[in-house]
Formats: sequence, C-alpha cells, structure tokens
Amino acid sequence: MKIVVKGPVWNFVQHLIEMTIAMFVGMLVLDIPVGALFDALGWSVLNDATVPMTLVMATNMSIGMAIWMRIRGCGWPAIFEMSLAMYIPFVAMYPFYWAGLVGEMTVMIVGHSLMVPAMAVAMLFRLDEYTGAHRHRKAAEAPADKELASQTES
Repeated sequence: MKIVVKGPVWNFVQHLIEMTIAMFVGMLVLDIPVGALFDALGWSVLNDATVPMTLVMATNMSIGMAIWMRIRGCGWPAIFEMSLAMYIPFVAMYPFYWAGLVGEMTVMIVGHSLMVPAMAVAMLFRLDEYTGAHRHRKAAEAPADKELASQTES
C-alpha cells in the first residue's frame, strides 16, 4: 500500500522542513570558515561576543536558506522575509540580555527555538507561494521570464 501525501498543507510543511534544513546546513558549513576568517583578521569579538556572534550565525543561516530558496524558484521578497525570520528571534532577546535578565545560553536557545515559528509566520504572508508545488510555480514563472527576456532583446 502506497501512501501519497500531496496538497497545499504538505507543500507548506515541506517548504518549512527544507528551509529548516537549509538554514542548519548554512550554519554548519559557514560557521567554521567565517569564524576562522574573523580570527585571522583580528575580529575575534565577532566570534566571542553574544550579539555579534548571533548576528553572524543568523547571516550564515540566511545564506544557506537563500541559496536553497533560489534553487527552488523563490523570489527575492520571500527570501528577504525568510531571512528576517533568522534575525528577529535573536534581536527580540537582546534587551533581556543587555538588562542582565538572561544569559548567553538563553539567548542562543530561545533564538534558535523561535526561528522555525518565525519562518512559519513569514510563510503565512505568502501562502500562495508556499502552498503551491515548486514545479508548478517554476512552470508558471517561465513564460513571464521568457517575455521579459524578449523585451530586453528588443
């Protein structure tokens, strides 16, 4: 018996899963070389201080996610919104950190824990993009891309 899961809800969940994987891949792949670069340049504060470290981490996650979103045919506005979801959870924790109410570990745990819900909220603003199958969206965009290309050739 073969169970096939399709439809808008599955497309939404699949996209959220893919973006979560892509953000962790970005973090895992980029954190070590970026950290080594900052150390080599004498910018070790970017690796050691909580606020810059979390901003760099969010950037690394955003890069991984943006690359995968472009591969899957997402537009720049959606990529910007999804990247913003990487920063907002950390930024929301900074006032508590600066006030001495939470420590570095809490900023890290809460920041990472809220990223996926923040991504889901960002996705709710573009339900049509995230509930449609990727291949259909690419096919639908292709004629517009060809038309744009023909206009620029004229």
